Amino acid sequence: MSNAPTTNNDARPQFNKRTEILEAIGVKWSKFSKQELSELKTNDELVAQVVDKYGVEKIAAQRDVDALMNGRNLTA
Repeated sequence: MSNAPTTNNDARPQFNKRTEILEAIGVKWSKFSKQELSELKTNDELVAQVVDKYGVEKIAAQRDVDALMNGRNLTA
């Protein structure tokens, strides 16, 4: 009869992982509205949006997105 407390990491739904990713994106790139963040479907879309909103080169945007995402994917 174990009443050990459960943590959020035990069975975290995919929704929460996406929410965490979107929050991290919003912190890094504050020009994105919540609506724009919720509409992102792929990392490539994020790269394109960063290029558009911040006027950076695609290669720089790709590097920054890759660093932030750290192997994570918006489609996951």
